[in-house]
Parts: sequence; C-alpha cells; structure tokens
Amino acid sequence: MSGHSKWATTKHKKAVVDAKRGKMFAKLIKNIEVAARTGGGDPAANPTLYDAIQKAKKTSVPNDNIDRAVKRGSGAEAGGADYQAITYEGYAPGGVAVLVECLTDNKNRAAGEVRTAMNRNGGQMADPGSVAYLFNRKGVVIVPKEQSSGDLAEDDLLLAVLEAGAEEVNDLGESFEVLCEAGDLVTVRTALQDGGIDYDSAEVSFVPSMNVEVDADGARKVLRIIDALEDSDDVQNVYSNFDASDEVMAEVG
Repeated sequence: MSGHSKWATTKHKKAVVDAKRGKMFAKLIKNIEVAARTGGGDPAANPTLYDAIQKAKKTSVPNDNIDRAVKRGSGAEAGGADYQAITYEGYAPGGVAVLVECLTDNKNRAAGEVRTAMNRNGGQMADPGSVAYLFNRKGVVIVPKEQSSGDLAEDDLLLAVLEAGAEEVNDLGESFEVLCEAGDLVTVRTALQDGGIDYDSAEVSFVPSMNVEVDADGARKVLRIIDALEDSDDVQNVYSNFDASDEVMAEVG
C-alpha cells in the first residue's frame, strides 16, 4: 500500500463521518451549482456535473436539494451565488505541504479563514506555486469492496479498469482507490458502470508526488490543521502530503 493510500484511507473514513454529521451537504451542493454553471445543467453532457450529483446522492443529499442546485447553477432558477475557485498553499508543522481548494462568494473572508486556521494550529501560509508542484492532478475513484453481487476481488477490479486508463489500484481496507490521469476519469468511471461495479465517488483530485513521514505527534498536528480548514464553509477540499505508518495512524486513532 502506498503512503498516499494510508492518508486516503483516513480521509475516506473522515468523509463518511462528516457526511453522517451533515457537514458535507452544503459543500456538495455548492459543487453541483458550480459544475452546472460552468458546463450546463445536463448531466449527460457535463461529466463534472454528473460526478458531483452522483457523489451527493451517495452521501444521501436529498434529490430536491440536488435538483434546485442544478437549476440555480444553470440559471433555470434564481438565487445562485457567484462562486469563485481559489487555491491556497501552506505548510503544516514538520514541513508537510497543504493545498486548500475553496469555492467562495467572498475572497477576503475565505483568505482570512484559511489564514486563521493555519496560524492558530501551528501552520503557515506559503506563496503561490511553492506547494502546488508537489501534487499531481489525478482522477480518483473510490470503489467499495462490498458490492450488491458480493465482495469485489482486486483482480476483477483491475480487469475492469486497466484498459480504460487506470494507473494504480490501492487497497483502503473496506474499499479500493483507483487512480488515473484526470482526462481518463470519465472513461474509467464508465468502464466500472459497464462492468456492473458500483463506486462511491469519482472526482479529479490532487495526489502528492512525494510524501513527508511524520510520527504520531506530527500526524495529530496535521490532522488538527485539516479539521480546522474543513470547518470553513468556503473550503471544499484539503490535500496534504503527509505519510505515517499503520502503527502511527492506529495510535492517532
């Protein structure tokens, strides 16, 4: 299992917990609105919108909320906000890189909240470009092992996605993580659908090209910063290149 997968496992579990708390609903709705505004309100012709809707449905966002978000974004219904995408860069303690993606209708508020979350938890902001080069834009698909047809074997998953452009499949415990080039995401997702394999999410994400090993104390500090950042309504995604052994992650809990 790669170092990225250890963090991916934690992040995936965190996402499930956050979803149960309803914490993700507003962010998922915002994603749908922006996707509809950017590429139109027809999911069949807008893969980004399709994937945003599927992720929202998997997280139990009500269909009415999803439909209204599509209408607001596409202009079919009034009330949509003018969200701007902004990326901030910084460092957590120990030289761990942190990349923060925001969707906001108030750039000053977003910048202030990101800066505060970093500074109060031992991190620091970085100049544009000083952290981003440590990450690659990749397609990431999370596939649960438990399928309606039974448990999914890794070999069967590989057979379904390799010819579609998948580069790597990682075992996350209760699910698999499929990595591909960002431009191959729709092809990989379609291959899964054609093979009758269910998936939890399919999205373009930042994957670290190199990792920084941390101990339990370092992992706690990084996770504290990530939690503080994700508490902001303007923050959509937080990426980090920290790595930790299974023993460390178990200790951190």
